[in-house]
Order: sequence, then structure tokens, then C-alpha cells
Amino acid sequence: MAQMVVVIGGGPLSPRALDALQGGPGDGRVVIAADSGLDHAVAAGIRPTHLVGDLDSISASGRMWAYAHELDIDEHPVAKDLTDTELALATAVAALDAADAAGESGDGGDGGDTRTELLLLGGFDPADLRLDHFLGTLLALGHPALARFHTVHAIIGVTEVFTVHPGHTVHPPLETGQTFSLLALHGPCCGVSVRDAAWELDAAELASTEARGLSNIAKEQLMITVTSGVLTVVVP
Repeated sequence: MAQMVVVIGGGPLSPRALDALQGGPGDGRVVIAADSGLDHAVAAGIRPTHLVGDLDSISASGRMWAYAHELDIDEHPVAKDLTDTELALATAVAALDAADAAGESGDGGDGGDTRTELLLLGGFDPADLRLDHFLGTLLALGHPALARFHTVHAIIGVTEVFTVHPGHTVHPPLETGQTFSLLALHGPCCGVSVRDAAWELDAAELASTEARGLSNIAKEQLMITVTSGVLTVVVP
């Protein structure tokens, strides 16, 4: 059985993002909006359960919607060390803690009867690109605390990302012939194995300064693992 914790960031959600959300488990799902992510969630017909951030970009109507629907609101000062996305991810971990305490989740790894998945959704406007924000989100997905989730999956605009934490196995649901890339954004990755792809790897090492993992081609049963380091899989 799978459960899902969803984080929704700023920007209109793409059809690809909405498809991923509809395809996941829905009953009792925790949906965390990061600041203006609430506006975009509501516009897409999604009802968040939590609102997190400094709330400097959410609309007045969105804030009133949150009050009217009695969301769990965690407001932070504008002058803070963490981004709204990082705060929302921390809330996701807290939700997993609560599920563990209630005996409702598995161990977040590849064992256990119940698997809890993390899905982050965000918009992306090429005309208003903040590369620092985009990279900051990718880096935040590598936080060690997120390794407790069975999968860490994000769709930002139309780009899909899977973050593979040490000891985890990921089976991205790609079609045969679909392109994917491997990036060691968080530092060196050891024991990288790729099965059922045009260019397979067996316990390889990828450095953060090389692009050897770019533009691979998936086959029917793509499987990716890493034994140390945090690996980023990008599906353009």
C-alpha cells in the first residue's frame, strides 16, 4: 500500500504535474502549499491541508481561503534562512513522523508494507526564470531527512525529477525510448547502477563535475540505484 505527501510550490501547475497527482493515492493525503503554491493548488482544484512559508506572495483571497477552510498555517518571518520550499519539505517530514507515531507508514525505504511517497509540484516560466530558485529546489530534495520516503519525486514545469537517496532503488515509469539524465548534484555518487537502459552502469562512480550521465535512453523496466551519495534523475 502506498501513501503520498504532496508539496506544491509557486507557479501554475502543468498538465504533467496534475497527471502525476491524479495517478497517486488520494485518501487521507497530506497536501502542503508553500506560500503562493496555495493559489495555484486551488486554481487547479486541489485542496491543501497545510500552508507554510513567509506568505509574502500568496494572494489576499488565497490567505482568506486558507482561513475559511481551517488549514494548518505555519507562517514564518520574511527574513529567514530557509526557503519556503525547504520549510514545506520539513513539514512533509513532520507529517511522516506523525504517520510513524500512529503506525500508518512504513520505514520510507524499500521494505515495509506501507510506502510513503513524496511528490513536489511547481510551476516554471522560462520568461521569468530564477535559476537560483530552481537549483535551490533541486538541492533541497537531497536533504538526508527525505531519505525516509520511499520515493522523492518532483515535477517542475514539464520537467520530471527523481532524487535517489543512498540504498534506495527507483523505477521511473518511463516509456521505452524516453530520455533521462543522471546528475551528481550533491557531490560524488558511488555504486551507481542503471539497468534496462541504452547505456547501463554497474556500481559506477559519478562526480559532481562531469556530465557522463546525460541523455540516456530508457527501455521497458528502467531501474536506478546508488549506494552512497544522492543522485538526481532528470526526465526532460
